[in-house]
Formats: sequence, C-alpha cells, structure tokens
Amino acid sequence: MIQTRRVYATALSVVALLAASSIALISQNTGRRSVALIHDPVDENNVVTLVGNTRPEANSDNDLGAVSEALPMDHMMLQLKRSAAQEQAAAQFVEDLYNPNSANFHKWVTAEEWGKNFGAAESDIKAVTNWLESHGFTVNSVYPNGLLIDFSGNAGQVRRAFRTAIHHLNVEGVRHVANLGDPQIPAALATAVEGVVSLHDFRPRKMVRPKYEFNAGGQTYQALAPADLAAIYDFNPLFSKGITGAGQTIVVIEDTDVYTASDWSAFRSAFGLAQYSAGSITTQHPRPVTGTNNCRTPGANLADDEAILDAEWASAAAPGAAIVVGACADTATTFGGFIAMQNIINATAPPAIISISYGECEASNGYTSNVAISKLYQQAAGEGISVFVSAGDEGAAGCDASSNAVSAATHGIGVNAFASTIYNVAVGGTDFADVLDGTTSKYWSSSNSTTYGSALSYIPEIPWNGSCASSLVAQHYGYSTGYGQNGFCVSLTAQLQGWVQVSAGGGGPSGCGSGFPDPTTNGIVNGTCAGTPKPSWQTGLAGIPNDGVRDLPDVSMFASNGVWGHYYIVCFSDPNNGGAPCTGAPSNWAGFGGTSVAAPILAGIQAMVNQSVGAAQGNPNPVYYALAASTPSAFHSISRGDITVNCAGTQNCYGPAGFAGPGRGGRPSETSSGGALSVSSTTFTPAYAASDPTWNFATGIGSVDANNLVTNWPKH
Repeated sequence: MIQTRRVYATALSVVALLAASSIALISQNTGRRSVALIHDPVDENNVVTLVGNTRPEANSDNDLGAVSEALPMDHMMLQLKRSAAQEQAAAQFVEDLYNPNSANFHKWVTAEEWGKNFGAAESDIKAVTNWLESHGFTVNSVYPNGLLIDFSGNAGQVRRAFRTAIHHLNVEGVRHVANLGDPQIPAALATAVEGVVSLHDFRPRKMVRPKYEFNAGGQTYQALAPADLAAIYDFNPLFSKGITGAGQTIVVIEDTDVYTASDWSAFRSAFGLAQYSAGSITTQHPRPVTGTNNCRTPGANLADDEAILDAEWASAAAPGAAIVVGACADTATTFGGFIAMQNIINATAPPAIISISYGECEASNGYTSNVAISKLYQQAAGEGISVFVSAGDEGAAGCDASSNAVSAATHGIGVNAFASTIYNVAVGGTDFADVLDGTTSKYWSSSNSTTYGSALSYIPEIPWNGSCASSLVAQHYGYSTGYGQNGFCVSLTAQLQGWVQVSAGGGGPSGCGSGFPDPTTNGIVNGTCAGTPKPSWQTGLAGIPNDGVRDLPDVSMFASNGVWGHYYIVCFSDPNNGGAPCTGAPSNWAGFGGTSVAAPILAGIQAMVNQSVGAAQGNPNPVYYALAASTPSAFHSISRGDITVNCAGTQNCYGPAGFAGPGRGGRPSETSSGGALSVSSTTFTPAYAASDPTWNFATGIGSVDANNLVTNWPKH
C-alpha cells in the first residue's frame, strides 16, 4: 500500500471561508458547497467554441483523412469549471495552508473534502453527464474532486457531440490521431465546462537524455554514482544521523512499468544502498476511487528507461524511502501518467511526495490541458502533497521538443506546462565546471571507493547546456560567440562533434499557461496567450524579474548527460531500448542525464525533510524561497554560463538564422542554425544566462545543500 501523510479535518474552517466568499451550500446528496452555473436548457443549435484545444501538428500538411467513426476513444477527460468566487476561495484556501500566521496552516484536506468545497455543483455535474450520455458516451466516473469526468465513446460520437472530426496524421513519419479543429459544446453547458483535456494521442515527452557520445572520441568521463551525489550535495551528515527518508513514500509517475525491478535491486546492491533495509520498490497501477477502472497495466515500453532512472535515483537520494512506480497505460486520448496521478491524488490515502519527469510546452499543450494540470496540482497542494516536475531539457525553447530530431530551435521561448503551475517545484539542471576549469583532480579522487564514489566535495556548477550556442562551450573551443557567421555553431567542429542540438536545462517565464491561448502561429507563445500569474512566494530574491508571471525553474540539480564528462549511472538492462547488462564495472552500464533525474532526486531530499520534521510539507516552494533569503547556505548559487540553445527562424533568434516560411507540421523551416535563442531578435540578450543575483532563469535559486536545507527547515 502507498504510505500516507497525516490529514487534518478542516471542514468548519473551509465552510467559514466559503461562506465569506458567498458560496452557498446547495447539494443535499454530496454536500458540495458550490453555486450551480448551468441554468438554461441545452440547445444544440446554440454552441460555443472551446478555443486553444487543437494541436499545432493537426493541419492540412499532415492530414491523412478522417478516422473510422467506430474508432474507440476510451477514457477521455472532461474538465469542469468553477465560478469566479469559488476559484478565488480555492486559491485563498491553499494560500492560507502555507501561511504560518493562518489558522489553516498545514491543515491538509482529503480529496473528498476538496471536492465538497471546491468541486462543481451536483446539479451541474448531472447536467453535463446527462448531455454526454444523450450522445451515446459512457460516463465511467466522476472524480471525488468534483472537477473531472471520465467518459468513453468513439470518433463518430465525438464528431457529433463536439463538432470536430478526428483525423489520421503523419507527423515526421509518425502516425497520430487528433481533432482538426477546436471542439464546440452547447452554450448552456459552457458556464461549467472548461473542455476536453485531450482529443488526440500526442504524448508528453520524457525529460531524459542518453549519455552524450563525443564523436571526436577521447573524452574522459567522471560518471556519478550515488556516493558521488551524497558527497557533492552534502547528504552524508544526514545519513549518519539516520535521516534517509525512512517511513516516507515517493511516487514516480509513469506510463510504463519498469523493465525489471531486479535492475533497481542491482543498482542498490552495487552502490551500497542495500544497507538501508527500509528502502523498497513496488509498482502500482492505481484504480480510481469509484467507477470503471481506467488504469490498464502498461507493461514495459519505450519509456521504461525513464521509469527505472526515476526509481533508482529517488532511492539514491533517499535510500530508506519506499519508492512506488505509479503507472497506467496510455489510452487513445489520455496520457497514462495523467490517469495515474489523478487516481493517486484523488485516493483516500495519497502519498506525501510525487515526482513527474514528463512534459509539453504551454503553447502546444492546449488551454484545457493546462487548466487540468494546474487544478490537479492545486488539489495536491491542498492535500499536503509535494509535487516535483522536470523543468525541461531544451533550455528556454520548450516548444521545440516535439520533433524527433531537433537541430535548431524555431518556436521561440516556451516553458513546460507540467512545471509552470504555482503548485509544484520546477526542477532545472546543472553541470559541473571542473573539466571547464581544469580542476578535475581537485574535486575527484584518482580511485573509487568500494561503492564507486570518487567525488571529494561540492564541485562548482554551471547550467547544463549541450548546445553550440552555449557561451562556455563556444569559448572552450576558441570562439567568442556561439552564434553568427563566425560563431561556433556554424563551425565544422560543432557539426562533426554533435554540438548542434537543442539540449539544456529548462527555464524561462510562463507565457501561455493561463487565459485562452489563441496564438497567431500554433505552438508559439504569442497572440492572446497569457502566462500563469506570479505566485506570492516567488519574490524577495535578487534576480527575480518583476514580470508578473510564474518563472522557471525554482531550484536545480546536476542533470548533464556527459557534455562536460559527467552523467548519471543507471542500471537499465532492457536490450530493446538502449539498455546494457548491469554486470562488471558500473562505468559500462547505461548512462543518462536530463532534468528527468534531477526531479526525483529533489523528491528524495524532500523525503528526508519530511522524516526530519515528522510531517508532510506540501508545496516546498514557500520554504525554499524564504530559506534562500534567510539561509543562503542551503543552496549553491550559480553565476556563470547559460541555457541558450542554437536557433533558426525569426522567433527569439539572434544571428543569421535565415527563414523560409512555414515548414512541415507547422514548424518554421530550419534554413540555418547559426542563431542563438535570445529575448530579443535584434540584439543578443541570451535566453537565459546565469548571474550573480540569488535567482536566475538558468538555474533558479541554484542547487541544494541537502544537510543545510534539512537542518534549517522550519519545524512548525
């Protein structure tokens, strides 16, 4: 079973808060305290369009024709809407949960309580489910949060009910299905419906990068073992005190099973973690609380590298914790990880810590999906759950990850919608500077310990950036810039050695996370896109811009895949997906990087925080930012380097990048990759650079000193 955190009953305080917001108690059956928003009869001739819900790839260039009307579309998700007053009440309630001066401080609620206070009115849910059933859909379940309906049908029913056709697409040689236009619903229902979360089979991408193989050869690697992580980020004093995450549960969200759990055991055995006998791994396929089971067993698939590295490195950071791989299979329209996370957060006994290493940029994710993610994480924050999300692996060019082989950013600045809510920790990526500085012998022993550790201490860090546009990479190869006619990106060295790639730790401002995104060019932050408003806690540190929006990342951890000779060792033995036997020296095992690994490591640190404090802490960000101001030793500030990637086209691209109009799949043609991603296209303002202030877009607050963070965490 998933271990749980303590839940406090707060019904009276919540009722008082809602009463102050003029939200009436109207339901006799469920006790939902929300005002009905649907008042008019449904008129199928009076419809409204749910804008911002068509994938950028769903266009005539990729169209292969309509799918069969009988094509099953199982377990679609319909996101319901709150009233403005109820929305404000929910936001204020969560704000109070993290205010030490509030009577509701840390008084977490259950999913059922959350639904009663902040879910849709029972009459609205009934009106919507009746409409779905009138079109032949099967309503599988209404989630306890009162904001999500699971329903199934086929493509013909979708076309008739939502007035949008589902077509086959060919996108860069890969077959997909998707709606070709924004769905429509009767105007009478629109007051209570945000939209369908997804009517396509495009999946969020996993934030993992295989070990970088230098084409020039001769690269010396100092690969990270768990003992190195502990030495660099100051875990050992905690381990010596018995602070190992014991008694805590970390759920890593996946849409795949691990290839074999024996990989996790071999990893723990080889690296000396098996001594922490409380540590464990289980795989769970979480069912919904009520209704038809929507969580099919996925089996091991092409994302199984993601699942095992999440499980192993969460365990490396918190070797005494219970690791749960929470996985559901993808359906025709819904990401399995999303199903798993909804089922877990809406369960009667959710865990205290969740890590997710997947994502999609805000401008491509779609309005309803952005809303659904934000509402899900908001509920998690209300229940006292800490949610850690990979910030991304494309620098600030988050919308350029959908291609199978992106060699230049063409969509401008965009961030991961899975990480840009105000209710999660966005985890960025760093690299070590010893190779760059010629100080490797100062920080690494010439021999390994019995558990393969060789790091001697903290190593100065730089942002993780494997692109030729990186100022540090360009200078290392003798170029003054990465961009331009004489820049490193157009050099033969960059081309031959594989530096022309969009690869860096994610960061940037939210640009399309709220409001109705209706960009003039699909997949690019423009038009009426609006960023997620800046949270109250993201303030008070030098470097945080006064931009009014949520900025990423919050914190960072090592995430390189070997561009400066360092990467994470992973026991991953799947021979069908790039794995290697976990035998002999671990230097011959599989190697990975990416913010995929950084997120579960930070989740492991949170497990040690929760063990030390003795209670769940919910969203850690308010404490992170307060500690960064009061106790800077809890973090390592990172002040040089950048996450700038090479680019082409006209979107936030400085340099002779060339532009030849729209290309296949709605992507601008990449006629040159000699530009560098920049806030301005007329002057070079790198997107983005590390700097001396406490916070920056490249690495957030910086990386964590685990001992200082846990030791100084407030004990109230």
